[in-house]
Amino acid sequence: MGKAKNIGLIGLGMVAGVAVSFQFSAHAQKETAAPLPLDELRQLADVYGLIKSDYVEPVEDKKLLTEAIGGMVASLDPHSVYLDQKSFREMKESVQGKFVGVGIEVASEDGYVKIVAPIEDSPAHKAGIKSGDLITRIDNVPVRNMSLDEAIKRMRGKAGSKVTLTIARRGEDRPWVVQVERQEIAVASVKAKMVEPGYAWLRVSQFQENTVEELAKKAKGLYAENPDIKGLVLDLRNDPGGLLPGAIGVSAAFLPQPEQLIVSTKGQLPDSNQQFFGRREYYAQRGADPLAGLPAGLKTVPMVVLVNGGSASASEIVAGALQDYKRAIVMGSQTFGKGSVQTLRQLSPDTAVKLTTARYYTPKGRPIQAVGIVPDLRVDETAEGDALAALRVREADLERHLAGEAEKTPAAKDKKAAFDAQQRALAQLKDRKPLDYGSKDDFQLMQAINHFKGQPVQLAKSAPQAAKPAAPKTLPGTEQKPPELKAPKK
Repeated sequence: MGKAKNIGLIGLGMVAGVAVSFQFSAHAQKETAAPLPLDELRQLADVYGLIKSDYVEPVEDKKLLTEAIGGMVASLDPHSVYLDQKSFREMKESVQGKFVGVGIEVASEDGYVKIVAPIEDSPAHKAGIKSGDLITRIDNVPVRNMSLDEAIKRMRGKAGSKVTLTIARRGEDRPWVVQVERQEIAVASVKAKMVEPGYAWLRVSQFQENTVEELAKKAKGLYAENPDIKGLVLDLRNDPGGLLPGAIGVSAAFLPQPEQLIVSTKGQLPDSNQQFFGRREYYAQRGADPLAGLPAGLKTVPMVVLVNGGSASASEIVAGALQDYKRAIVMGSQTFGKGSVQTLRQLSPDTAVKLTTARYYTPKGRPIQAVGIVPDLRVDETAEGDALAALRVREADLERHLAGEAEKTPAAKDKKAAFDAQQRALAQLKDRKPLDYGSKDDFQLMQAINHFKGQPVQLAKSAPQAAKPAAPKTLPGTEQKPPELKAPKK
C-alpha cells in the first residue's frame, strides 16, 4: 500500500459551498488505555431516560443519539465533526472539486456563523459578502447557537435554488439581507500566466485530487512558451488547504531532491507520528508520476511564495517547506495557523467522524498550529495598507482551537482600539472592489516582481525593517541539504 493511502485530512474547518478534500485513514482504532468512567456513563443513560420519559413530546432515539455524538465530537476543537449521511456524502463528492453551494468558508463565533472568506467567483463573492461578516439568519431562521454543521446544511441545496442570508457587518447600523442562488461550483485548482516577460505566476486556490497534475501541466506550458523564466511567484493567498498529498506534490515540484522531508506529524497514535518526503509514493497513489518531465528550471528558478491570513493548512505546509529549505522567499502576511491533521474514521457505510489526530511540523520542526508561517518580507495587501487585517479570523481566534506549542498567550486587547481599527478597515473596504489576483493591480504580486528585479519592495507599514532592494538567490539543487530527520519536539 502506498504511503499516500494512509494520509489524513487537512483543511480549513467546516466549509459551505467549497470542497474539502480528504483521505480515509487505514489506522486501527487505539484500544482504550483507561477504564470507562462508569459514573458519567450512568448519568448519560439517566439523562437519556429522562428525556424519553419526561420531555414534553416524544423524541426519536436516533435523533438523541446522533445529537449526542455530534455534540461530543464538536466540543473537542473547531475542525472535529460528526458527519451524518448527508454531510458524509457531500464531503465525498467535494473531493472532486465540484459542489453545490453559495461559496463561503465559515467558522463559529459567539454563537453565529462568521465568514472566513468568500470563494473567488462564487455566488457569495459576487453578492458582495466579505470576510468578517456574521450570518445571523438563514432563510429567516436565527442561527445563534445553531451548530455549524446545521447552518451549513441549511445553506446547501439544489443548484438554482436560492437561500436568503441575513448579514451583520461591523460598522453598519442595520443588518443586510441578501438572496444568493446556489450553484454548482467547480474550483479551478491551479491558474498560471506570464505577468510580464520573464516573470511567471502560478496560483493554487485549493489542494484537490488533481492539483499536482494541474500544476505540472501549467508549469510545462509556461516553460514551453517562455524557456527563460527569471522569476516565479507561487500564489497561495486565501488557499484554505485540502489534500496533504497535494501539498507534498506541489512542494516536491520545486525542491531539487526527492528525498527531502516536506512535513512531519505527531499525535497520540504511533501511526500519527510520520514523516513525509518528496518522493512519488507520498503524493501519487496510482498511474504515472505527475511530476515526471518537469522543466529543469522549475527546481532552481528564483521564487516568491505569496501568503496571507487566509492561507491555511496545506498552503502553510508548502510555504513552510520552501521557506525552511530557503528555496523561496515567503512574502505577504502571517498565515492562518491551521496546523492540525484531521482523519476520517468511518462509523458505518454512510457516516463518519472527522477527528483531529495530529499536529504538523515543517522540515525544521517548526509547529504550524495556532501560529502559522511568518513571511520573510511583510507586505500589505495594498499600497495603502492591509484593511482586512483588523477583520481577519485566524486559527488562534477560533473557540476551542487546539493549542499550539509555539502559541503565545495573547495580551489583553484594548477593545476600543480594536473597535476603532475595525471601523477604519470597514471604511476602506466599503467601496473597494475585490482584488483581482494576478492582475497589474495586484500590489503584492507587483512587489514580488520588484524583488526579482532587485528593485525596492514596499514593506508593510508595521514591518520593523526599512524597505530596500532584495536580490533573489538562485539555489542550485545539488547544493541543498535536507535538515536532520528528527522527530519534532513537544
